[in-house]
Amino acid sequence: METNPSLPIQHFITKEQLATLPLVTFPGRITVIETHDSAVEALQALNTEAVVGFDTETKPSFRKGAPNKMSLIQLSTLDHCYLFRINKTGFIDELAAFMLDQSVLKIGLSIKDDFYVLHRSVDIEPQGFIDLQSYVREFNISDSSLQKIYALLFRGRISKGQRLSNWEAPELTEHQQIYAAIDAWACLRIYLHLRDGHFKP
Repeated sequence: METNPSLPIQHFITKEQLATLPLVTFPGRITVIETHDSAVEALQALNTEAVVGFDTETKPSFRKGAPNKMSLIQLSTLDHCYLFRINKTGFIDELAAFMLDQSVLKIGLSIKDDFYVLHRSVDIEPQGFIDLQSYVREFNISDSSLQKIYALLFRGRISKGQRLSNWEAPELTEHQQIYAAIDAWACLRIYLHLRDGHFKP
């Protein structure tokens, strides 16, 4: 359970405080998308949403000057996260259209970094995005990492253990799927919590 009564409401959190918090679990359904048809079906569902969480993963490169293309795009509602394995499907036109659609608000963190990697795969300028790193400043939150912002609001610790795993493996492990889903879902949950006035600066 993501509660810790000993931790008062505050606008920043230390590494020591973060380490005492319980690990976050993903409460919803995860769908891994590996074909064009399943991607189109998932996007049809996502297009009915007003706002979704967004994140990406890229296979780490340990050779200087040899960056990889984006491997995964995560798009999440509060109870269902879709993991688009674009290393398998390619960056399909329907996904590009979703990234350009301003009618569905997409919430991410440090999205300029995501867009930089995205441009290795497709030449588009995504629209309809909010970057939490900027948004949280309106609430006098000084921390800028997803892990710390989430901990401040919900008293839970997001594990970063899968960050450097192989996102282009033939099959994503359960731990990879959960890690990827939590990051996109957490962005959405943070935004809705702040937008709806549950955290007073």
